[in-house]
Amino acid sequence: MTFVRTYVEGIGASILGLLAGLGRFSQFMGKVFFWGAHPPVRIKLLMDQLYFIGNKSLFIVGLTSLFSGAVFALQMYLGIKAINMDSIVGPVVAISLAKELAPVFAGLVVAGRCGSAMAAQIGSMKVTEQLDALEVMGINPHQYLAVPRVVGATLSMPLLCGIFMLIGNFGSWLVGVHVLGIDEVMYFQKLSDFMRLGHVAEGLIKAAAFGFLIGMIGTYHGFEVRGGAEGVGKGTNLAVVWGMVTVLVSDYFISSFLAKIL
Repeated sequence: MTFVRTYVEGIGASILGLLAGLGRFSQFMGKVFFWGAHPPVRIKLLMDQLYFIGNKSLFIVGLTSLFSGAVFALQMYLGIKAINMDSIVGPVVAISLAKELAPVFAGLVVAGRCGSAMAAQIGSMKVTEQLDALEVMGINPHQYLAVPRVVGATLSMPLLCGIFMLIGNFGSWLVGVHVLGIDEVMYFQKLSDFMRLGHVAEGLIKAAAFGFLIGMIGTYHGFEVRGGAEGVGKGTNLAVVWGMVTVLVSDYFISSFLAKIL
């Protein structure tokens, strides 16, 4: 009985801790929205974040997209060549990239690369009391640190997603036409027959939502850091883990919602 009681108490404590964390995160979001709607607009800080999140992520996003498109085209060809439908490799890969692979993979890359950096930067400032110094100077830390990062991630993600789609389709065409021998005219004909603007719009909307969530989670865990270097490391780890989990979980709900309106 003691074991059962301890087990149940542990589950209850975990649920209460999760609810408390959600409450703190909701309060943090409210502060970001509030201060984001008030001047001054810090354009330089926003440009710095667009450069860091967008431009600095181009290489890893491009490399991921090239080989994702290539290997997906290869696997699709191996799966459908038995029924002589290799001409649909192009549109299947393109639609998959637009609707799922591009926003999700780009989101995972940004969560791992940029979400961790946000938490580490802000967490380091907190443990060295730089956030307190900002408040003493009359600068709100949420407006100065969180808002540019959240907005920068929200704006950068659709751009990275679009680049992912473009390079991924190039990889698919390269493997499909020049390696597997699919007729190039049929490849592009089928692509134009099945690909729709709504598919691209769905991916870009998802990417913007993922960018917003990654920015919020990364900055939130930075502000929540407690202690010294160990606390910064823990906050960075939580930012990466929860950023990736949130991208994967929210993908389903956003997909279900967009399927009804697009």
